[in-house]
Amino acid sequence: MKRGFFISFEGVDGSGKSTQIDRLRAFLEDRGFDVLLTREPGGTDIGEKIRRIILDPANSEMTYMTEAFLYAASRSQHVSEVIAPAVAEGKIVICDRFVDSSVAYQGYGRQLGECVGRINEYAVDGHMPDITFFMKVKPDVGSDRISGRKPDRIEMENAEFYRRVYEGYEALASRSPDRIIGIDASGSVEEIENMIRVHVKRLVER
Repeated sequence: MKRGFFISFEGVDGSGKSTQIDRLRAFLEDRGFDVLLTREPGGTDIGEKIRRIILDPANSEMTYMTEAFLYAASRSQHVSEVIAPAVAEGKIVICDRFVDSSVAYQGYGRQLGECVGRINEYAVDGHMPDITFFMKVKPDVGSDRISGRKPDRIEMENAEFYRRVYEGYEALASRSPDRIIGIDASGSVEEIENMIRVHVKRLVER
């Protein structure tokens, strides 16, 4: 059995990740691929419980390092229970956020630095995405797009925090250009979808 593929989507909230994930799944399933959608934090029963703890606005006393470890704990379970087995079975896994989110949000946004990457080396256990789409939309634009919903604990952060997060994503993309593909998320849904399809076709045909 051939190994599958692991695709992740990254970007600030409101960047259009969910829309493009759904469209990519439909595109791949129409071509006969077995596709698994998942998300972080979450993706498993344990991970979803951790997600609720992390995002609950009532947990305002949570330290930044606690937050980083909780994300990594959810990810470790996710990789072991869902992602690694699915890829080994030949499926295409599409994940809404993965390790790059932790580096951008906790490493850069929370200013915890390089320790976040080191923590997550253990969590991912060598299982990194084959390709990552970084949906490039500035934080203020993303915030406007989600302004109608009740914010979670992370979404309640200030503009300066999100500026650092976005800079973190840009730094990651510049360090890993073979894996992280920047996508201009300011275009139409169809234009963005077509850009993503070009890279995914190359991946699966290779």
